Formats: sequence, C-alpha cells, structure tokens
Amino acid sequence: MTRAPFESIVALHGARVWRVCRALLDEVDADDAWSETFLAALEAYPRLAADARVEGWLVTIAHRKAIDVLRRRARLVVGDVPDRPTASVARDLDLARALALLPARQREAVVLHHLGGLPFAEVAATLGSSADAARRASSDGVRRLRELLGGVDA
Repeated sequence: MTRAPFESIVALHGARVWRVCRALLDEVDADDAWSETFLAALEAYPRLAADARVEGWLVTIAHRKAIDVLRRRARLVVGDVPDRPTASVARDLDLARALALLPARQREAVVLHHLGGLPFAEVAATLGSSADAARRASSDGVRRLRELLGGVDA
C-alpha cells in the first residue's frame, strides 16, 4: 500500500489541526504549534502504521504541541498575579476567548472532540481518563460555552 504524499496530508488536515491549536492558544502561538505539529508528523510519518487514523494522530500531536506551548508560557510568567481571575462574560466573546475561560479538562475535551473530531474513546486516551469522563467534560464545556457566548443555555 502506498502512502499519500505528506503534502496531501497537510492540505487535507491542516485546517483541523489549526482549529485545535487556535482553540488552545493565541494566534501567534497557534501558528508555532501548527508548524511544530507538522514537523513532528513529517518526521514520524514514515513509521506510522498503514492502517492508522491520520486525523486522530495529527489531532493528538497538535494537542500535545499546544500543551507544550502552554507549559512553556506558564514557566515564563512575570509580574503581578491578580487576586482573582478577571474573566469577562461579555456577549462579544469569540470562541477562542470563551474556550480560554473553561477549566483545562473541559477545554481539552471540547477541542479534541468537537474541533479535532476525535471520538470520546480517543479523547479519553489522550486525557488519561475514561470515555464517560471525557464525554461529561465535553458536555459541561459546551454548556459553559453556550452560557459565555449567550446561547440558549444562558
């Protein structure tokens, strides 16, 4: 079986990988995470099992690269830390800003399932939880996003 050229993999899945990176990071960091994702994927692609689900593989790499960026950023925090989170609940929040307000587990479950297209079993494996816990975190996250964005659950 012949593998698809890597360029076609990027063309086919690039937008989905971008959505995962952008949902977890600001635009500049998302660009970096997107690039790091495809560089890592390019290196590993020859070793990828022929029957592997490329989409899920790429989304998992993107998620890990985004988490790496968040961890690096957390180590670089300088300055005063506010006493309380200053979360805005204004109705003009965009999705990325609203996602940033979710607890990490909910945000990751929403991103991996709804933006990354992974089934809950793969989300659970990525997050180190059960499929039921991943489904619940995603459901809670979507409910909170609707509230933040002024949807029907608000």
